[in-house]
Amino acid sequence: MVAAEDVLAGLPAVFRSLGDRWGEAAALSALATRALYRSDLDELRHNAEAGARLFAELGDEWGRLQASEQLGILAEIGGDYREAARLHEEGVRSARELDLFTQVSFRLARQGRIALLTGDTVRAAELHEQARRSAAEQAHRPALQFAEIGLALGARRAGDLDEAEARLLPWLDWNRRLGVDIGVALILAQVGYVAELRGDAPLARTLHRDGLAAARRSGDPRALALAFEGLAGAGSAAAGPGDRATAAAELLGTAAELRESLGTPLPAAERQDVDRATARLRARLGDEAFATAFARGRTLSPQARAAELIECPGPGGP
Repeated sequence: MVAAEDVLAGLPAVFRSLGDRWGEAAALSALATRALYRSDLDELRHNAEAGARLFAELGDEWGRLQASEQLGILAEIGGDYREAARLHEEGVRSARELDLFTQVSFRLARQGRIALLTGDTVRAAELHEQARRSAAEQAHRPALQFAEIGLALGARRAGDLDEAEARLLPWLDWNRRLGVDIGVALILAQVGYVAELRGDAPLARTLHRDGLAAARRSGDPRALALAFEGLAGAGSAAAGPGDRATAAAELLGTAAELRESLGTPLPAAERQDVDRATARLRARLGDEAFATAFARGRTLSPQARAAELIECPGPGGP
């Protein structure tokens, strides 16, 4: 039996042989989406750009809307916020012209994410609230979740931990009911950071470990890196023996190596949580011991470390 993913990979060639250029473009768009969830940025770029060219040649505005979102996400991951903002602003205009109001919500929220990353917190809140209202009008819960998480990210960055938690927790339950592991992993990471910032390191550790399990099930390596960073943050905030701080520093190294292997090192605008943990661990261990542990973490297998932390959590863990 041929695997479904093998069938999808071969669809562009099938449509090309039939002379069906729209079908080819749509298949390329689907492959780009799959690559995004796998954090395969080379495949994402290749398929999104190829699909965008075909949709543009065909004059298909719906297809161009899909491609611009994929390319905007790619620009955001790479830290090219100007290009990401341009693509998402273009996407809002196109979605409105096509009366695709759910897409209007998603693209407004993506604009909000860029505003948040570039430090325009007022604009970020406005955009996410517009996205939230649009999604609510359409009764579209995935779009509503995306907007609400954006509002939660802004609240946490502003120090309003109660609001951040209140916006996040309903969506944690929703993703768990639907079995959406990538959503569970993202929200647990954010709730874990809320606990850490409140000074509750044990709760933060529990939440991030649960998030690590969800990230592992999702198969998304960037979700795995986020969970490692969260556990490192919890470890950096915890009292206890020095080996806990050493293990936390190692996790930062494992996460950094994993992100770099994917070509997605954290841009400066997304390093607040990692920088906070790094500063604590350097102060606790000293620069030399921190650097040694961080370098050792780079050599560890992310999959093996995840399995160890999930299946055999010990007192020496972060």
